[in-house]
Formats: sequence, structure tokens, C-alpha cells
Amino acid sequence: MPAARHLYFVNWISKLNFVKVIKNGKTKSNSISMLKKIYLLLTIAATVVLGSCSSKMGDMKQEFFTVTPSILEVIGSQVPVTIDGKFPAKVFDKKSVLTVTPVLKYNGGEAIAESMTFQGSKVRGNDRTISYENGGTFKMKMTFDYVPEMEKSELYLRFSVNRGKKTYTLPEVKVADGCIATSQLYCNTVKSANIAIGEDAFQRVIKQAKEANIMFLIQQTNLRSSELNSTEMKELTAALADVAQDYENKVLEDIQVSAYASPDGGYILNDGIATGRGDNAAKHMKNEMKKAKIDGFIDNRYTAEDWDGFQELVSRSNLPDKELILRVLSMYTDPEEREEQIKNISSVYGELADEILPKLRRARITLNYQLIGRSDDQIIEQYAANPKELTLEEILYASILTDDAAKKEEIFKTAVKIYPNDYRAYNNLGVLAYKKGDYTTAKNYFNAASKIDGSAPEVKVNLGYMELLEGNAAAAEPYITMGADAKAGDEALGNLYIAQGEYGRAAAKLRGNNSNSAALAQLLNKDYSSSRSTLESIKEPDAMTYYIKAVLGARTANVSLLYDGLKNAVKLDPSLAKKAASDLEFFKYTQDATFQNIIK
Repeated sequence: MPAARHLYFVNWISKLNFVKVIKNGKTKSNSISMLKKIYLLLTIAATVVLGSCSSKMGDMKQEFFTVTPSILEVIGSQVPVTIDGKFPAKVFDKKSVLTVTPVLKYNGGEAIAESMTFQGSKVRGNDRTISYENGGTFKMKMTFDYVPEMEKSELYLRFSVNRGKKTYTLPEVKVADGCIATSQLYCNTVKSANIAIGEDAFQRVIKQAKEANIMFLIQQTNLRSSELNSTEMKELTAALADVAQDYENKVLEDIQVSAYASPDGGYILNDGIATGRGDNAAKHMKNEMKKAKIDGFIDNRYTAEDWDGFQELVSRSNLPDKELILRVLSMYTDPEEREEQIKNISSVYGELADEILPKLRRARITLNYQLIGRSDDQIIEQYAANPKELTLEEILYASILTDDAAKKEEIFKTAVKIYPNDYRAYNNLGVLAYKKGDYTTAKNYFNAASKIDGSAPEVKVNLGYMELLEGNAAAAEPYITMGADAKAGDEALGNLYIAQGEYGRAAAKLRGNNSNSAALAQLLNKDYSSSRSTLESIKEPDAMTYYIKAVLGARTANVSLLYDGLKNAVKLDPSLAKKAASDLEFFKYTQDATFQNIIK
């Protein structure tokens, strides 16, 4: 009812009653009293009428909103949230605009997500319209960048209302608690990871080969003295004598003779020529073995027409028609047809006869022997006497001959002094420091190794682990991906995938790896059976092993597993009692007497 009409109505009634009172002989004071009462009643009625003509947005309530997940959880480095809202009928004012803002509050700060705005049916605007009579629904999806303080946090919705020229707020509504941060345990599980060792290349038995060629004249099989006295043959004969004399460190495997004939001429002729060349070369080597006083097997082979050698020499030559010759070789497989077609290329056949074919008339002699290195005992003895007499590979190998971490450290420091330009000893000193929990020293050694060889995959992986320890998945990614070829590359990738929230990929990379990281990946991937199997297979369980087991117990409602895991975890690392007290994985059990006794 408009104010002017209200005043007019009150004034008119007042006059009417005043006249009526006078005519009935009432006193003035009575008429005034009566008028006051009437005026008060009319004022109240008018206020009710006016109030019914002006609306206000109804307060929001917790039951209007459903949050998924009901307890917020950290995935990778973010906290994803979905809010499904429902405005009941008779709540949303027709002339109002409502802005809803999700806010995740935690100790020391808050994170604000993107707002969503709605409007009443009588508002002209571009926002989503909500009916006063029927209400409406909405969905909001958001992610908050995780910080550790969010492990204890609360999700609220803030409401701002605009009606005409007026703006006001409605009471905030709490809609969820946060956050389950089990995924962040990767910062702890990587402490027991198998970080990358720079392995030695020591080989106790090293295969060696010495090779020489004896050349022959066309259609000849006799060994010429000029060929037997060539530099190649003298070096091969000397190597044979050296193997015979150094029998403790060298062992003859065999002598291989491969004889050839050039592909010009008939096959039967060439077959006989190649056989004769091989027999003569083998006979010569038997005599040399007799002189050196060494026994061994001579493997005599021959090739009647060396078309493969012919093709290789032509392809490497500068012959003007070599492409034509190679095409002939690809088109024809019959030896006689090949020879005939090549002879038809008259412009080049002369050069073939002078430059290519003579190089195919040969017998290749290969001396195969083994170089035997020091035994384990000899390496240990030499290291104790004078490590400078050992090769780098032998010193690095010496480190695996002891289980004493202090001795390993001494060996790697010795390697650094004698061979300062190899990255592996620095890297391995970093590995030892990492395993001791001295991460500052470990990082210094890894950086020193990187300065020597910045592309070494082991160093890349280990620098990536240093970032994962600090929860820096983004910084760890380029290191670990570039070091994926390292022997420990798959395990490192698995840990990286946990940090990135890709739990399926993490579990796949860590399959068969009985470690805390593998168990955590399986747990986060909701493969609880595999996670438990992995936990039970860890040979040296630590506090984190048992803590993951406790979380697994909570998730599978296995109270015995929960309390057994938590008890052992707190026993090995008392600081985990405080963590467990606020860990939302255990929110159903925090009031149990057994739980309280464990964490007190």
C-alpha cells in the first residue's frame, strides 16, 4: 500500500471517529485516547501490508549444497571440488542478484575460487535466472592450488546480494572440511626410493680381436711374401705371441680365416680359388701358432663370389655409373646374369677391374682372444696397496665388494681424487648422503656431478628426486623425464606421476617394485588389495610403510590393520602421532580410546 494512501486513510478514520464521539456526548480526552488506539492498530496493519509488498533474499542453508568429495582431497598439487546447489522455492527474491563465492579457509590464509552469479525473474541481466516459485539448481567446479596448511581447512560459500541500489551479504555457509592429503606422502616415500647409481663398466673378461688381410693376385691362391710381411700381418703375429706369453691375463678363443674371390669369372672357378686361398692362409696361421707355442682352433670359411663386398665397395666409390651398377645388383640375383649385365656397362667396367675387384681377392684373418681382468681379491689387495694402479672402472667396481657404507664413501672419494673428471663417483657420494638423510650434502654432490656431465641420466634422476623431496613436482619433471633412460628411471617416473596425481600411470611404472612409493600409488589408485600385498612384501619396512598401512586400514574399515600400522608407525617416528591426530583419513576413529592411546 503506498504511503500517501495510508496517511489519507488514517486521517479520514480519525476525523470520522472524532465526530462520532462528540455527537455521543463523549469527552475530548476520551476521543483522543480512542484515536490513539485506532491509529496504533492502523499503523501496525499498514506496516504488515507494506512489508508484504517488499521482499528480501532468504538465508542460504547448508542442506542446499552437496560437495563432492564430501571431504576435500589433494590430487597432485590441487584440490578439485564440485558443488551441486539447489535453491528451494520461495527463497530467491525476484528482484535480487546473488553472487556465490567458494572460499577455502585455512590457518594463515584463504583461497578464493571463481564466483557464480544468479538473478531473480524480474531482473534484467545476463546471469542465470532462478525462479522464486520453483527454485533452481546449479553446479560449480573449481580447483584450489594446494598449500600444506590446507590439510586442516574448511570450505565456505559467501553470498553477496544486490537489490536495486542496495547491496548486502548473507551469512556464510560451511559446506565441507578439508583436506585429505595422503597423496603428499610421496615427499616421504621418495626418501626410501632406489635413486640412481653411476655404475662401473668393469668387465673381468673383455673380448678382443686383431685383424689382418692377405691380398691375392687375380685367380691366384699362393701367399706372397710381401703380404705376409705387411704391417697388418706383423701386428697380428705379435698379438698372437703376446697372448701365448701372457697366459694368465689373455686366453685365445680361436683364429678365423675368411677367404674370398672376386665375382668376375665363373662360379666353379671362383669356388676353387676361394677355397685355396682359405686353406693356404689357415696353413700359414697353424705354423705361426706352432712358433708361438700355443694351441687353438682355426675356423676356415670361404665365399666363392663376394657380391656383398662388391656392392659395399661400389656404394662407397666415386664411380660415375655406380647408381646404375647398384640398380643391376638389385634387379638380378643370378651371379652369371649379374656379371654379364655389369660387363655390358662398358664405360665403367675397366674402372671396376682396376679399383674394385682387386680389393675383393683376399683372406681376412681374425685373432679372437679374451683379456682377463683382476679377480675380486686382486682388486681389493691392489686398492689397499696402491689404488692409483687400478683403473677407474676397477675402483668403482671395488665399491660393490663391500656392504660398509663408510668404506664405500672412502672408495668413491678416492676415485674423485684419482679420476676427478668422471661424474659417477660424485653422483655416488650423493647417493650415500641421500640414504643417510643428509640431503644438503647429497644435492651438492649431484650438482658437482652435473657440472662434469650435465646430460648423465643418473644425475638428472637424482636432481629430480631432490625436487620431489621438497614437493616441487613441476621442477622435478624436466629432470626425471630427461633421465628416464637411467636404470632407476621407471621408478623415478612412478614417483613423479604420484606427485602429479596420475595414480594409474604411477602404479603401472612401479609394478613389481616392493616399495613405499608403489604401495602409495596403488592405494591412491584404489587398488587396495595390491597395496596391501606390496606393503607386506617390503623387506625393511619403515615408519612410512606402517603409516600407509594404517591409512589402508582406515579406507577398508580394517580396524586391526589401522591400529597395528599406526602403532608401529608412531613407534618408529613419534612425529607421526601429531600428523595422525589431524589426518582426515582417520576422522571416523579419532574419538576411539585405542586411537587416542596410540597418539597420546
